[in-house]
Amino acid sequence: MPTLIEHLVKLTDHRDRDLLELTLSRALIGLLPIERVVMARVVSEEGIKRWLDIASLDARGGGKVVDPLRVDFHALRPLEYDRDRMHCVQDRTTVEVAWAGEDGPRITYLPLFNDARNDDEGVVEVHSGSPLTHEQFLTIDALLHVFRNMYMLLAYSDRDALTGLLNRKSLDDTFYSAVLEELEDGRGSRTSALSTAMEPGQERRHRVPPNYWLGTVSVDNFDVLGNKNGHLIAEEVLLLVARIMNNTFRTYDRIYRFGGEQFAVLMHCPDEALVLAAFERFRGNMEKFNFPQVGRITASAGFTRISADDSPSTALERAERAVEYAQHHGHNKVFSHAELLRQSLIDGETQTGAVDLF
Repeated sequence: MPTLIEHLVKLTDHRDRDLLELTLSRALIGLLPIERVVMARVVSEEGIKRWLDIASLDARGGGKVVDPLRVDFHALRPLEYDRDRMHCVQDRTTVEVAWAGEDGPRITYLPLFNDARNDDEGVVEVHSGSPLTHEQFLTIDALLHVFRNMYMLLAYSDRDALTGLLNRKSLDDTFYSAVLEELEDGRGSRTSALSTAMEPGQERRHRVPPNYWLGTVSVDNFDVLGNKNGHLIAEEVLLLVARIMNNTFRTYDRIYRFGGEQFAVLMHCPDEALVLAAFERFRGNMEKFNFPQVGRITASAGFTRISADDSPSTALERAERAVEYAQHHGHNKVFSHAELLRQSLIDGETQTGAVDLF
């Protein structure tokens, strides 16, 4: 059986935040006499918060891992349906629930994150047949401490310094480690990192068609805005655009900033109409927002469906061609690259090098 040190090594060996919860779950199951552990995160969409069980493991074998990009938000439990979890998250404190006497089985909830400055929220849900001892709590605290440190270190390396959104490096990592592998798995070649994270015989995550989409967003006339109002005001605009994007798109959609006024969104969605609706909501929210000292600012967006033959650069190039079409036809618009092709409004030739990817 692996020791505490060996589990700590595994936690610190990751370069992918999406696998940290699973590794922490395995460590808790391997080191403590517990029956089950669940890692649950709080996700939101348009101000509504729900529970997403990222990973769950049973001591007797079995469990599941969920890819946050591919969940049905409306099928998740509302936050208030799990009041003990909610109390743990809101107060960032340990909550114990015993249902068969003080010495009987219980669920212990511990905050996954303990820094009030961190927007991430979640709980570690530990099911045990008896109360956890002081030494067992110390083991959990040590593992959580390492998990939080690794999470913040990886988050720092994945984030844009100005807005806190994900950066281009993070897009490349997700594109190659999950999206393309999942698409290729649909053709019978490989499976994704998350779906193969469980041991043989354990429950695999629910399979749905791998419909991934990549969209890019550019603030209209941003150079003019910067020249007129100065660098500091331009940075403030970018911060507010990032906030609007965070408030518009789903928690589990990946939002990026590549530099300047260029942003991107990676999402899993069943069809093109829903992707268009999401970007239209963002465009509308931008249009009606009153930017201090600047007033009305708009944005143009374009998106494309990702194929198994794509690289990040080729998918970005298609999305950017749709953005350019919007900017050349009045700004403040959203276009699908595929729809532009269907209407013969653009040609299908690639223009590698036309997009500023860095």
